[in-house]
Amino acid sequence: MALEDVCGFEETLLHRKWFPASYLEDSATSYRTTDSYNSGLRQEKSVGNNGTPLHFLMPALPYSTTFNRRRSFPVPPANHSVTVRRPFPLSHGTTTLGFIFQGGVIAAADTRASAGGLVACPAVHKITPIHSHLVVTSSGSGADCMLWERILAREIRLYQLRHRRRLSIRGAAKLLSFMLHPFKGTEVCVALTLCGWDKELIYVCSDGARLQGDVFSVGSGSPYAYGVLDRELRWTLSKDEAVSLAREAVFRATHRDAYSGNNVDLFLITAKGWISYYTKPSYSD
Repeated sequence: MALEDVCGFEETLLHRKWFPASYLEDSATSYRTTDSYNSGLRQEKSVGNNGTPLHFLMPALPYSTTFNRRRSFPVPPANHSVTVRRPFPLSHGTTTLGFIFQGGVIAAADTRASAGGLVACPAVHKITPIHSHLVVTSSGSGADCMLWERILAREIRLYQLRHRRRLSIRGAAKLLSFMLHPFKGTEVCVALTLCGWDKELIYVCSDGARLQGDVFSVGSGSPYAYGVLDRELRWTLSKDEAVSLAREAVFRATHRDAYSGNNVDLFLITAKGWISYYTKPSYSD
C-alpha cells in the first residue's frame, strides 16, 4: 500500500484498470489484519468488478498510516520512540598516524579510549591487522570501528577464497568506501587508514570519502602529530629513524591532547609482513 503511494502507482492507467474506484467499496472484498504480536501472513482472495482475480499475502500492518487512511476501523497509536537520545554528548578523541618511507609503511596510534572526560580504557588496540601485509588504524566510535574492521577482514578473506588471489590495498579501500557510503549522514563514526605493503596509504571515512597520500594523521591529536611529522619526515629515513619519529609524534600529541594518552602502539609493514612494536601498557599515566 505504501509503495503505491510513494511510486504514484494509483495514477497510472494500469492501476485504474485493475483497481477501479468501485473496487475499494466492493462488499465482496475482505481485509483482515493481525495484532502486533502475530507476524503470520494470511492469504486473501478477491475478485474485482472487472473479473480480474487478485491474490494477496497481507502482513500485519496495525500501525501503517497509509493503511489506516484507507480503512475506517480504529487502530491504537504507536507508543514506542523512534530514536533514543543520549543523556549527554560523548566526545571521541584519539591520535593515529601513518606514513610511507623507503623502508616500508609505518602505522602508529595511542592506546587511550575516551568517552568525554572519562578514560574508558587505557589499553585499546587502535591498529588492527587485516592480513599479513595490511593493517588498519581506527579513529571514531570504538564500536563502529571494530564492526567495520571485522567486515573488511571478512570481505577480503572471501575475495581471496573466491579469486585465489589477495585483494590489493586500493581495492580494499574502494570496497570499504562503497560499503560505508550508504551510511552517509547517519551517526556512524568511522575513520580508517589502510596501511599496506603495496606502499599504499589510504584514508577512508564513514561518509565514503577515500583519500590517498604519503602521510596521514587522524584524530583530535592529529594537529600536534602533524607538527612533528612535517618537521622530521623524509623519504630517506631508516627503519629505526622512522619508528622513532612515529613514536615521538604520537607521544608529543598525547601531552597536548586530553583525549589521547597512555602508550604508543606501532606497526612497521614491509615486504615480509607487519612487525608490531607494541609496548605493554603502564597504568600510571
